[in-house]
Amino acid sequence: MLDLAVVGSGIGGSLIAALNKDKNTILFEKDKNLGGCASTFKRGSHYYNAGATTLVGYEDGHVLKKHFDMIGVRADITKNEVAIRVVQGEKVVDRIKDFEDFLDSVERNYPNKNNRIFWTKIKEIDEKFWKLQKIYYAKYSLKNYVKTAAFVNELLFTYGFDLFKSARVFIKQTLGEITPEYENFIDSQLMITIQTKSKDISILSLALGLSYPFHDVFYVNGGMGTLIEEIVKEVEVKRDEAIQKILREGDSWIVESKKGSYKTKDLILNSSIYQCADLFDDEAIKRYYNSFSFSDQSAFVLYLTLESDVEFLDHYQLIYEDLLPNSTSNSFFISFSKRDDHKLSTDGYSVTISAHTKANLWRGFSKQQYKEQKQITQEFIIEKFLEYFSMIKKQQIKKAFSATSITYNRYIGRYNCGGKAISYKNITELPSNNTPFSGLYNVGDTVFAAQGWPGVALGVDVLQRQLNGSS
Repeated sequence: MLDLAVVGSGIGGSLIAALNKDKNTILFEKDKNLGGCASTFKRGSHYYNAGATTLVGYEDGHVLKKHFDMIGVRADITKNEVAIRVVQGEKVVDRIKDFEDFLDSVERNYPNKNNRIFWTKIKEIDEKFWKLQKIYYAKYSLKNYVKTAAFVNELLFTYGFDLFKSARVFIKQTLGEITPEYENFIDSQLMITIQTKSKDISILSLALGLSYPFHDVFYVNGGMGTLIEEIVKEVEVKRDEAIQKILREGDSWIVESKKGSYKTKDLILNSSIYQCADLFDDEAIKRYYNSFSFSDQSAFVLYLTLESDVEFLDHYQLIYEDLLPNSTSNSFFISFSKRDDHKLSTDGYSVTISAHTKANLWRGFSKQQYKEQKQITQEFIIEKFLEYFSMIKKQQIKKAFSATSITYNRYIGRYNCGGKAISYKNITELPSNNTPFSGLYNVGDTVFAAQGWPGVALGVDVLQRQLNGSS
């Protein structure tokens, strides 16, 4: 019998499996590529990152660095001088770690007498969060509720009444009535990090969402998938083995695929929490997972192979006034491979461009509508891409294809991207890493704590303490 079975090799699944590599652990992955949304895949002779490619949180004092050190990860990474170049019409702001240089750029593009007050507060809130000592969120036992309460008390002590302030109220109190352009500048960056806008979040989520470029941001050489492979190098991994059914047997779990049946003491699901119910026949477990309302956010991703001698930054965000076709945002995020990347750039740049969309939008189309709308969205993004990068000609794009929520579900078993942003209003409704069922856990971007490497790593940290029975 296994000590631990982990289903899904996304960031959370890979980290938690590697942290438990000394146990009898198996990591299952539906696809041949590891990493889920953070995977790197091959099409033809070219490689592409499945999604956005920023690595954040690899610095002393942060939980991701702690995990990497414990696992023994040797990360082949390069620090970005510019985390992201944000372009909005004629306005250009480089999101960089140097606060004063960034602030000067903001003031030139979006002048406001209180810019320093606003961005200093944002940075301070973020810095305080990563110094918290009692980060914890779990349910279903007195011990867990006590630890969660201790975390909430630490938040209250650290932030005071700011904890209950909405992002929109804070923006209005500090910056006043800002221009639609400035609001779009803020909201478009939030869509990258927490996939929602300022009107729907707390000041804490606002600060965490806007502050990632104030930290070290890295490019992963060879693609994100190479980092996932490095993380799980000492873990037994079952690729191309989709889990089809999970049964509860006393204090254990039976995990079934077409290739075999496995019995395990503890089971961790790194799949989207909104689709976990499909794996079970047990009505109580199905009711538990179905109790969480579906987060409909997803992404439309365009992949390009580009022949060019021009040197690009690693990341850009282009912001427009109107929504993109079939999108919920007016911006898209561009990731270029580095010219000297031995894997991604052997025959031109590998480019990943992502825009926000609704998962159910694509599920609702007929086959013909799906094909037509996918092409419309793809061509629109390419047109805007070439409009900004005027030094690139269309014929230099050697390959172009795109993915939707339908594509993601086919390959990695999930329609949506990310969970719901944490706020004081919904904190009690959010799914935790543990469940009401002994030995059954969840990890990843749809449960505590958040999205991206830092957020998922926090959830992994809490889950690892639960597995070890420690605080």
